[in-house]
Amino acid sequence: MTTSAQMRKSEVGEVRPSQTLTTFGIGSLVDLPNMSVIVMGLDDWPISHSTEISEERLLASAQSILGGQVRRLLTPPRGPESVGAQTNWFDESRQIGVPVAPFPRWMVCSRCRLLAPLSSGLFEPKVYPYRPDRACYVHNCTTQGRPPLVVPARFMVTCECGHLDDFPWLEFVHRGPTDCNGPLRLFEFGPSGEMADVQVVCDKCEGVHRRMAEVIGPVGAKQMPSCRGRRPHLRDIDPNGCTVDSVRPIALGASNLWFPVLISALSVPQATDDLGRLVEDNWAVLGKATSIDILAAFRQIGQLKDLSKYNDQQVWEAVQKKNEGGAEGAESPNDLKSPEWKVFSNPSTAKESRTFKLRTVDPPPDFAQYFHKIVLADKLREVRALVGFSRIMSPRDFDSAADLPPERRARISRKDPVWVPASEVRGEGIFFQFSEKVIQAWVKKNRAYDREFEKAHIAWKAAKNIPHPESGYPGIRFVLLHTFAHALIRQLAIECGYTSASITERIYSRNPVDGEPMAGVLIYTAAPDSEGTLGGLCALGEPDKLNRHIRRALEKMSLCASDPLCSEHLVGAGETLHGASCHACSFLPETSCERGNKYLDRSALVATVERTNLAFFG
Repeated sequence: MTTSAQMRKSEVGEVRPSQTLTTFGIGSLVDLPNMSVIVMGLDDWPISHSTEISEERLLASAQSILGGQVRRLLTPPRGPESVGAQTNWFDESRQIGVPVAPFPRWMVCSRCRLLAPLSSGLFEPKVYPYRPDRACYVHNCTTQGRPPLVVPARFMVTCECGHLDDFPWLEFVHRGPTDCNGPLRLFEFGPSGEMADVQVVCDKCEGVHRRMAEVIGPVGAKQMPSCRGRRPHLRDIDPNGCTVDSVRPIALGASNLWFPVLISALSVPQATDDLGRLVEDNWAVLGKATSIDILAAFRQIGQLKDLSKYNDQQVWEAVQKKNEGGAEGAESPNDLKSPEWKVFSNPSTAKESRTFKLRTVDPPPDFAQYFHKIVLADKLREVRALVGFSRIMSPRDFDSAADLPPERRARISRKDPVWVPASEVRGEGIFFQFSEKVIQAWVKKNRAYDREFEKAHIAWKAAKNIPHPESGYPGIRFVLLHTFAHALIRQLAIECGYTSASITERIYSRNPVDGEPMAGVLIYTAAPDSEGTLGGLCALGEPDKLNRHIRRALEKMSLCASDPLCSEHLVGAGETLHGASCHACSFLPETSCERGNKYLDRSALVATVERTNLAFFG
């Protein structure tokens, strides 16, 4: 991670490559030990140190969201030190990384409490080549001892369109536009550090001060100025302006300051023959071959050794066949799950490859009537891509990344991007295909419960000001599958060797009226390190072991430590969109859940203290 401007181009910290998509992506703020920085847009990224990732279906989805000009999926830039090589501290390779810049630009002296922007020249940058984590700004306000540290002013302003700006300190303390350029000071009263205890004072204008409590709540929000559309990660002002009436104050480190807009796809084989499978495995190279002559050149320089037993004409025909197949399947590029469902529900047609291996096992004996098929995935590869981000409103409030309104999805580059950052992770998983006949019988029996959940869905979306609140309701089929996934993940995490945050879900749910019905759950590991391939998850998928874990998971769902409050929770009560579910019984970490712990109700699985008539596993 490198920063420029006053600190020139110096390393200021480290994050894991996968975190540059999920936690510290473009537009997010990274809270370093002595300063705060914002991750810059793609225009500043040095792609010469990135690696291309091949995943045709995901690329097509990115193109449908961002435009057809997107041509590549690239990993974040990594220097030699990122992969374990020893380099000189002053070598240029140590400047390879994701570019960042200090933000917020207003800083506070920890001793004299001076509040001023970095552009004032009052604060001096300090860089420690051997200790990047100690990079900081100081204020020479004393002649004794070390100059005191300068820390970021911990308040900013933002809007739902993804814009972010420094808090208007001068206008705020003077209660409007002013020509005063006197020094400001920021004081905190009380030990809590709450926003209401912060006061701004102008030294030049005697007696002029104002507490931050005045901008808290609905009344305070009306006093905030309109958004000017600043995009600090792109170093510009949005040329389209902003449609939001007024900005809202937000604290540094707030959980709703940045949400990634991610799309992901599992690498499932589409080919049914050996040559087709090899073409898929080497598509990163073969996809660039526009003629048989170029293909021959690639083979001549040794880039396609896996295809040595086939001649150029055979390989070229296979490449053309894949291109034609991709064009046919491009009608719904955002439907990333249907091809995966077809492979998992028919594992015998899937050829084993370096990144994909399936095997079918018998359903657990005590639950055989509920499951049509259990498939163990000994090898899995998932590719994720960042196509934008949002502030205030989470993308998980919508049905998918493609459904997030464009005005709510912040741009990741000034120009239309020709590539997007991506990462690939490998792991293992267990796929459960539920009996469609049993699922449909249960749904038909609980029509009233379905209407209850749909009503809550509409009310919740309307309260969030989400367009077309009546759309996107997944049905109680999804609620059942989703809750089952949560229950089993919590149980498997106890014994499989993975943390619950390293196990994630992929729900395959489609009602018959919307097309071919789907009722399946994939529980898999997708950790970016060696933890993703320990083998412990598939080991628990054997019939007897899985039988025991499903039984224990359902037993835990029948009674919660927060009962009777949890079981009495009504669907849609308050600002929630779940029934009998809470952190004590069925919620999962953010990294594990597709829908942000919504559409959950353990009474759909088993009888609870409050409801006994809904249980699927009766």
